[in-house]
Amino acid sequence: MLNSVNSEAKIAEFLLKIKAIKLQPENPFQWASGWNSPIYCDNRKTLSYPEIRTYIRDCFSNEITKNYSKPDIIAGVATGGIALGALVAQELELPFCYVRAQAKSHGLNNSIEGAIEAGQNVVVIEDLISSGKSSLNAVADLRKAGLNVVGMGAIFSYGFNIADDNFKNANCELFTLTNYSTLLDIALASNYISSDAITPLEEWRSSPSTWKK
Repeated sequence: MLNSVNSEAKIAEFLLKIKAIKLQPENPFQWASGWNSPIYCDNRKTLSYPEIRTYIRDCFSNEITKNYSKPDIIAGVATGGIALGALVAQELELPFCYVRAQAKSHGLNNSIEGAIEAGQNVVVIEDLISSGKSSLNAVADLRKAGLNVVGMGAIFSYGFNIADDNFKNANCELFTLTNYSTLLDIALASNYISSDAITPLEEWRSSPSTWKK
């Protein structure tokens, strides 16, 4: 069985190695929300590396089996959670569906694609948690369709307080394979960043909406 502490560090190392996550406190990125950010995350890059995507699939499968036994179905959140969710569903030999960001504007106007049944227990797969808003919209759609969302898993979370509050208010359990604190530890230990960079990186997480404004 995979060791969750070791796997957190290993996944963080993978994400830095393939530049799925970039840290640039001296030259911040700008998110679509308008926030300035010292970090950019694109976990979809993990799909291009067979060893890494397999390891992530196995970590998800292990956590799901440990915490939820065997759910009835796995759901992916569009777009980053679709391929990951399908890999996990295949490994666990479970059905799969995915949740659109918006319902189709034609045909059946589906917000959920795949064969689902009311009453099914579902674990939702996401690639990244920031505020949690879009992920929880998917949870709401699944619940509206009559499914029982027993939990959500994501590769990475920034660890924002607002995300913790949003998941708590939505009564949705969340687990992540790695997180911002672990990432900073690995980045510092591997000399990806200097000790001088830690302070602005920690300040950003404390107040991302106002950082460097």
